[in-house]
Amino acid sequence: MSFPIVNRLIARPTKSVAAGAAVLLGSMGGVVVGGGISEAKAETVAAVTAASPQSVAKQMIPDAAQYACFDKIVEHESGWNPQASNASSGAYGLVQALPASKMSSAGADWKTNPATQIEWGLDYMNERYGSPCDAWSFWQSNGWY
Repeated sequence: MSFPIVNRLIARPTKSVAAGAAVLLGSMGGVVVGGGISEAKAETVAAVTAASPQSVAKQMIPDAAQYACFDKIVEHESGWNPQASNASSGAYGLVQALPASKMSSAGADWKTNPATQIEWGLDYMNERYGSPCDAWSFWQSNGWY
């Protein structure tokens, strides 16, 4: 059984993602065994997978202030709808990536997996602006990011 959210988080080198993985694993009470979570924890993993995009983001962004900024951007951009699409620009997903296919760098399931979209959005915000809060400051000044 594969656990893409957990596996992607564990494979990422940054401190914030490592912290997010620790929070996610801790919240599930899971132990990584042979590339996945022990079978005893499979039910918990299913619950996390079915969780709202906001819940997933909270696990991936353990800093409350950074999560609050990320939340404001996503609320404005997509209303937390992972399938939100802008008909005029082609922007897509929680973070309204343009072109949408950019999110494929975070995973092949970018069209349907909120965790993949969140991962890509965090990387984008950190690389382009420095953090979700810096991206939110830019958004407030410009109405876009």
